[in-house]
Amino acid sequence: MKLIGDKLSAVRGGRRLFLELSLGLAAGEALVVMGPNGAGKTTLLRIIAGLAPPTAGRVWLEGGAPDHAVSEQCHYVGHANAVKAGLTVAENANFWRRFLGGVRAETDTALETLGLSGLRDIPAGYLSAGQKRRLGLARLLLAERPLWLLDEPTTSLDSGAQETLTSVVNGHLARGGMVMAATHAPLGFVKSRELFLDGTAQAA
Repeated sequence: MKLIGDKLSAVRGGRRLFLELSLGLAAGEALVVMGPNGAGKTTLLRIIAGLAPPTAGRVWLEGGAPDHAVSEQCHYVGHANAVKAGLTVAENANFWRRFLGGVRAETDTALETLGLSGLRDIPAGYLSAGQKRRLGLARLLLAERPLWLLDEPTTSLDSGAQETLTSVVNGHLARGGMVMAATHAPLGFVKSRELFLDGTAQAA
């Protein structure tokens, strides 16, 4: 399986963020997208996730399910954790598991892996910022998706949680998954390459 982006261009707010950007990401590989604020990192991930249209170009999964869009074959974890404050940790996880088509046993596994088992009955509104981030990242383990799109995934995570995330991502890569991550900080992913967006503002 391979993710292909062909001649992608994006204009936001009258600025051209990138022009005719092409990329390829094979099974077992990670692509770390770096660059200054406003360079288009988040926009690129949102285009690939199907949340925003490119100004030009197209994205597809070569070898993926032909009757499913890329958006249906990926996990996208953005800046917001998509956590409902009034629901418990377990209720939040179970909502995403059902929505994503996972199986019940995966809830317990995801919470244990991310160190949230002891908080499963606590309303999510009482969690710290780092705990909420881990709960948002739990979606990665609640249903299988070949492509993970992660926007600043280590935000609010302490060093131990960052190591856990690295282990989870590297496990996904070892199973033939693909990861694209936008970040300002180095990530310890295996088999990773870097894509740098320079953020040069241009009039559209």
